[in-house]
Amino acid sequence: MQRIKHDLRLSETVSPFGVGAIVDIRGESLIAPDTSWWDKRFAPEIHCERLVERLGPSTLREAPAHSGRAGKDTLGLLYWRFPTWRFCERCSRLSQKTGKNKGKWTNKCSCDGSLVPMRYVAVCEKGSHLQDIPWFMWTHRGHDAGVTESVRFCRAYKELRFVRSAKHGEGLKSLRVECGGCKRSKPLSDLVTKDALARDGIRCKGVQPWQDPIPGNACDHKLFAVQRGATGNYIAERISALDIPEERPRSAAAADAIRGHMFFEKVVADNGGPQSEMVAEWIASELGVSAEEVLSVAAGGNEPNDDILLDLKDGEWAAFLKKLETSGRDLSEGDFVVDSWTVGSHQGVPPALAARLTAVGQVRRVREVRALKGFRRYSADAEMIRADLSIDGKRKPDLPAIEMYGEGIFLQFDEEFLSEWENRPEVQARAGILVNRRSETPWAHRLDVPEPRYVALHTIAHLLIRRLAYASGYSSASLQERIYAHADRPDRTAGILVYTAAGDAQGTLGGLVRLADPDKLVPLLLAALDDADVCSNDPVCIESDKQGASSLNLSACHGCSLVSETSCETANRFLDRQLVLGGSNVPGLLDGVLEEVRSAGAV
Repeated sequence: MQRIKHDLRLSETVSPFGVGAIVDIRGESLIAPDTSWWDKRFAPEIHCERLVERLGPSTLREAPAHSGRAGKDTLGLLYWRFPTWRFCERCSRLSQKTGKNKGKWTNKCSCDGSLVPMRYVAVCEKGSHLQDIPWFMWTHRGHDAGVTESVRFCRAYKELRFVRSAKHGEGLKSLRVECGGCKRSKPLSDLVTKDALARDGIRCKGVQPWQDPIPGNACDHKLFAVQRGATGNYIAERISALDIPEERPRSAAAADAIRGHMFFEKVVADNGGPQSEMVAEWIASELGVSAEEVLSVAAGGNEPNDDILLDLKDGEWAAFLKKLETSGRDLSEGDFVVDSWTVGSHQGVPPALAARLTAVGQVRRVREVRALKGFRRYSADAEMIRADLSIDGKRKPDLPAIEMYGEGIFLQFDEEFLSEWENRPEVQARAGILVNRRSETPWAHRLDVPEPRYVALHTIAHLLIRRLAYASGYSSASLQERIYAHADRPDRTAGILVYTAAGDAQGTLGGLVRLADPDKLVPLLLAALDDADVCSNDPVCIESDKQGASSLNLSACHGCSLVSETSCETANRFLDRQLVLGGSNVPGLLDGVLEEVRSAGAV
C-alpha cells in the first residue's frame, strides 16, 4: 500500500502521540506501532547514563526525523490506520476499504465522499489491548426480537451504513448502524451498556492493532466500547532525567567509608554486643558520623540498593546542593550550569520568607532526556504494554526518547524549619487524609507518598508556574516541575525545580533565569502567594478536602492551583493550599509571610 505522509513534531513521538497512542490528523485516525517497526539505521541513539541505569539494559532512540518538506522517499515514522472501519460522509456506507484515485490510495469513498473513522473502539479491561469493533458482527447480534433467521445468516457485507435517524430521538439512540440486506438497525446506545460486547460474543484478541492475532492466545478479559479519543485509551508510562554530573548522596558515601574502615568487621562480628558499641564510637569519631549510623550499616542498613543509589532525584538533589555550596556565577562548562545566591544575604527579603527559603539556583542550562517505557489502557492498574514488543525487546528494548535543553529556577528550603513544621500533629493529620486515599486507590501506589512537605512544596511549584506564565514569556504548558521533597530518604530533600525544556531554541531564551534574580524572584513569589490567598471558588475550595481525580486533592482547584497536566509530575494530584498558606486549624508552611509583608505595606 502506498504510504501517506503527515507531519508531527519530534517531541510528540514520546508524548502525547507515542507508541500505542491514537493520532487524529487531517480527518484521519492513526496509531503508532512499537519500536520494533522502526528502521534503527535512521533512529539515532540518545545517551544518558543516569536514565539507562534506572531503566536497566535498554537503548534510547530518537524517532526518525527530517527537516523541510517530506518527499516520496523521505524517511519517517510508521503509523497504522486505526480504526480501519470508516463511514462515508456523503453516502454513509460503512466499510474497511480505502478508496483509489488513478491508482493511488486516498481517504475517499467511491462516491468521492470523505471517509470518517468510527468514533468507537474496543478496549480490554485489564490487558491493555485495543481492537476494532466488528461492526457487521455487532449489528447482526443481539437478544431482541429483531434477530431473526434472515438477520442471523445475512451476508450483505457491502450494504452496511452508519446513519442518523431523528425519529429515534437524540443522542446515541439517533446514531444507528443499518444493514441494507436484512434491514437490521441497531443504535449505538446498545453499544455502551454494561457487558454489551460480551453478550454479543465479541472477544478480545489479545493483541494491539498493528499485531497479527496469535491462535490460542485470546485474552479472557472483557472488552468495553469507548470513544476513540477517550483519555483512558492511552496512559503513558514515561520517565525523565536531568543529564547532570552524578553526585553520590551523603549517606551512601558515608556508608561506603564505614564499610571500608579497618575496625568495621569487629562491629559486625560482635553482632550488637557491648564491644560493637565501643568500636562504633571509635569509627564514628574518626569519620565524623554518629555511632548509630555505624551500627545501622553493620546491621545491614544502607546496603547498596538500586532504589536509593540510582534514584534519579537523589542524584539530582546532591548535584544541586553541590552547585549551591558556592554562591555566585557558575563558570563551569557543559549542560548543567547553575548560578546561585543565598536568600539570607540579600536585603529586601521578608524575614518570614528568609526563615523558610535557604537558597535559589538560576539554572542557565540543563539537558533533559525523556523516555517512554510503555503504556496502559482503560485503567491505571491494567497491564503495562512495553514500548518494544519484539523478542529482543524483552532483553534490551529500544525505547522512544527525546533530548531537550532548557533553563529553570531551583528553590532550596530550610530543612530544620521544614522538619519542625511537618511534625506538628495538625499538619500530619491534614496530609494523612491524602496518605490514606493513596493507600485505598489501587493504582496510586505508583505516585509519591504525599508527605506534608511533598504536598506543600508541590503546591508552591504550581502557584509559581501559574505566576511565571504571566512574567516569563513561556506558556504555562511549556513549564515543568520537579519536586524534591522526601523525608523518608537517608538524605532528606526539600526543594523544587521549575524549568522549561524544548527540542528547539525556545527552551533557552533566558526568561526564567532573568526572573530568578533576587530583586525579581521575591516579588514574584509574593505575588504567587497573593494569587492563591483567595480563590474564585472560595469558600467552597478552601474548606474542601475532596477535589480532583479520586479525591486526591484537598483545597485546590482550577481557580487557584491546578496547571496543565503535562506540566505536573502527578497529573494535578496531591495539592492543598491550606498546607501552604494555612487554614482552619492547620498551620501552613508559608503561613505568616503575606501578613508580614502586608503589615509592612509592601503588598
